[in-house]
Formats: sequence, structure tokens, C-alpha cells
Amino acid sequence: MDIRYSANQKDVKTYTTKELRDEFLIQDLYREDEVVAVYSHVDRMLTIGIMPVKNEVPMDKGMNIWANFGTHFLLERREVGFFNIGGPGACTADGVEYKMGNKDCIYIARGTKEVLFKSDDASNPARFYGVSAPAHCTYETKFISINDAAKKQMGSEETSNKRTINQFIHPDVLKTCQLSMGLTILDPGSVWNTMPVHTHERRMEIYTYFDFKEGNVVFHFMGEPAETRHLVMHNFDAVISPSWSIHSGCGTSNYAFIWAMGGENQTYEDMDNLDTLKIR
Repeated sequence: MDIRYSANQKDVKTYTTKELRDEFLIQDLYREDEVVAVYSHVDRMLTIGIMPVKNEVPMDKGMNIWANFGTHFLLERREVGFFNIGGPGACTADGVEYKMGNKDCIYIARGTKEVLFKSDDASNPARFYGVSAPAHCTYETKFISINDAAKKQMGSEETSNKRTINQFIHPDVLKTCQLSMGLTILDPGSVWNTMPVHTHERRMEIYTYFDFKEGNVVFHFMGEPAETRHLVMHNFDAVISPSWSIHSGCGTSNYAFIWAMGGENQTYEDMDNLDTLKIR
């Protein structure tokens, strides 16, 4: 498991491109029948990638749970949300199987001991993208299909940011301790997300960008409002976004991205909005 420590925004101003990517960019999350995990000390969030091909894969495969978390099993004091962003598959949580198609989601509650993932077709494997946050109480494990997500239409063709925000792990859909997750899909011809930009002083986010065709990239903008930087993202890359950083993207084509948030509250509108003309 890769461990990332919290980065000071004053130091980030001096980072090279490589240092910036090493600190915040998450790549190569999906390896055949393996679990890839990145632990961030920013709000102790855990990013997980699982691509079962030939075998059913446990969520904690290869993790030293006691050494890294000080608990007897991964979700003893954590909650987690998973999206399937690949072919059809299934998640089994403490003996209950949930079939998951592309862009379906499952929230798995604190206290769940065994979580397994599998693909329906080895030639078109599922890709399970998960984010886990510390939890101090237990709610109910729940499957949410893309059709059942709460949907918000945002943006316009004129500003190149017409998009649908699908809220899955969100107070309007189900109760969780602190974790919130959703999926934003940009319409064809739209390439911008989250502009005008904002920060979340009370929450951090982790993003993963996907669903864009080969040969395209997304530019993820980050940094303090007066000291912006960018990271070039490829399909299925993820990025850690601390509370002090803006978070916005522009692609060479339309794309989709999953956002995951944790911190002081779950209020979606709790944003510190910024004047576009003051961004540097």
C-alpha cells in the first residue's frame, strides 16, 4: 500500500512537475486479480482499485491491516464506497451478493468483515474504484444503481460545461458517517467541470477521471487560487485534492469523473466560491 503524507501548500509552490505528480497523482490502480491501495494522510482517506479477472478478489488482499490501520479488519472503524467503472461484475459483502453494472455504486458500512469482488466476463473485467473514510458509527450497506442516483443538471453548451451530477453516497440518498461520493458525466461537446472554481476549507476530495477515448487527456487544475498548478490525467487516473486546493478539470474531449469527499460535514453546497478573474 502506497502511503502519502500531507503536503504543505507553501512547499507545493516550489514542486517540480514530477514532485507534484508523485505527491497527488494516483496511477496504475487496476492490475489483474490484485488490490492497489493508496493511503493519504489528508483526512486519512484510502483509495482502492480492484480488477478481478480470473479470480474473486478480497478487498483487503495484500494489505497488512494491523500494521497500517491498527484494527483487526479493514472496515472495523471505516466505511467505503465502490463504483464499477468497467464491465459487469459483483460485490459480496458479508455473504450478500450485489450485481454491479457499469457506473453502479455500493456503500459498505462500518463493521463489514468480508468484501469480495468478481467479474462476469474475464475478457471484459469489472473495475472497482473505491474510497474509504474513517467512521465512528454504523449505517446500512446499500447498493445504488446509476438509475437511482439523485441527478442534477448543471452548466450549458455555451460555457462548454453541460453535465449531469449523479449523487450516490449523499445525504439525499442514504445515511453515512462522513463519506460522500458521486459521478459527474459531461455531455458531448462539453469539456469543463467546476468553473467558476471553489475550495472546501472543511473537506477534502479525491477524483478519478475516466470514460474518455484513447489519445485524449484531462488537465486537472489544483493549487491555491493565486498559485495554480495542473496535472495531466489519463484514463482511470485519480488525484488527491486537499482542502486548500482548487479542483477543476478541462479535457481534450468530454469525460466522466467520480468525486469522493470527507471532512467536517456532508453539506454539498459548503463551498468557498472564488472570482474567476482573481485566479492566477
